[in-house]
This record gives sequence, structure tokens and C-alpha cells, in this order.
Amino acid sequence: MGTVFSVPFTRVDDWYNGPTAIHAAGFEVWALTPADDAVDLAEAIPPERLALLVGTEGEGLTPRWMRSADRRVRIPMEGGVDSLNVAAATAVACYALR
Repeated sequence: MGTVFSVPFTRVDDWYNGPTAIHAAGFEVWALTPADDAVDLAEAIPPERLALLVGTEGEGLTPRWMRSADRRVRIPMEGGVDSLNVAAATAVACYALR
């Protein structure tokens, strides 16, 4: 069955006010991005209450959501790979942050 019933996740219904609601719920917000200036996941120590934001494939997170993040993190890539699809990236990030 995997961890589908044990890893907490949510979708935000009020997308525009989502960053405020997530912070108000006591979460530190990290945005997953392939940007070179983001912190490598291998070097990041997750807080107890972490909300990991992942965006759509292609465009990623909007600039507003990127600005709302407390930290921007990335998956280090090698061998000419510059990105992963959102499902694969989320799986790798959850594994790295466990």
C-alpha cells in the first residue's frame, strides 16, 4: 500500500491566500525548485512542521508562491539532467527529507 495513508498532505482550496494560511497553521514553508540558488536538499535540515510546496510541471510555482516560501530547496542533478517531473521530484524530496 505504500505510505498513501501515513504521509500527511493537503491541497489548498483558497489558492490565493494559501501561503498565509499555511504559515498561520504553524508550518515552515519550503518551495521545491530547480533554481541554482536554492539550497541542496542534502544540506537542508527540515523543521518539525514543514510544508513542501511543489508546482506544476513546466512552469513550477508562481512567483508569488516562491516569494512566500521561507526557504527554496532543490534536488541536485547530474549528467545533463536539469529537472524531474513533479511526481518524481516530490518522491525524491520526501525521501530526502524523511
